[in-house]
Amino acid sequence: MKTTIYYYTGTGNSLWIAQRLAAILGDADLVSIADWEGSSQVTDSAVVGIVFPVFIWGVPARVIRFVNALKDPGRHYVFAVATNGGQVSGTLLQLRDILGKRGAALSGGFGITMPSSYIPWGGPCPEEEQRMLFESARKKVSTIAKWVAKRERRPVEKGPLWQRVLFTPIYKMTFPRVPMMDKQFWVDGKCNGCGVCGTVCPSGNVVFDGGKPTWNHRCEQCFACLQWCPREAIQYGKKTPLYKRYHHPEVSLRDAIKKGSAHAGSD
Repeated sequence: MKTTIYYYTGTGNSLWIAQRLAAILGDADLVSIADWEGSSQVTDSAVVGIVFPVFIWGVPARVIRFVNALKDPGRHYVFAVATNGGQVSGTLLQLRDILGKRGAALSGGFGITMPSSYIPWGGPCPEEEQRMLFESARKKVSTIAKWVAKRERRPVEKGPLWQRVLFTPIYKMTFPRVPMMDKQFWVDGKCNGCGVCGTVCPSGNVVFDGGKPTWNHRCEQCFACLQWCPREAIQYGKKTPLYKRYHHPEVSLRDAIKKGSAHAGSD
């Protein structure tokens, strides 16, 4: 049973989940949503997975556009995994509704808690806690893969009512403003113009002007540019110089910027 897993990643959490799912499921292709250019997305796979991070308690704009570009999504068994820092809120319900408007069902929607990469609120959790989260994620991925292999319909996971009541309105109010939030990025004296930030940005938002990065108001707030900077020269606001950086320890920079699709075997 052929599977295509579309993933959107900044600091590697969602890519790591997608890689593990593909390895367990076997006959699976991994396709980066960041490489999608805006035309209809056609797949012959019987099973379609969408793996992405929760951004400000909802679905990232690029993922929404991509899902709306899937051709005839109702023909597929569609499942989704939303990585998050502990507050999935109503994200997967939102995705279910988006698919529903296209005549498709979300046959399973799953939240997986991972170390937070939202550095304006502080650095990642301690490494021991990270290891515990990774182990819990491995177990959940194995369970999800079993359900997907059998094409089981599972309930769409959601955060508690207080999260949905509080955070969903914040998401809706913030959503139109996200692209301009890159105004708070700046570079300190450690920047050597290496270009990693521009290469790793999944929305192509970072370009170079006079040897230094500039942000062009297509931001998704994934913080890949800041978190992957090898010199920790990119900052956001006033506090990030104090915070430790994070990207998934089992995802390399090469993996994070890899273009196109890749086939994953069963190993």
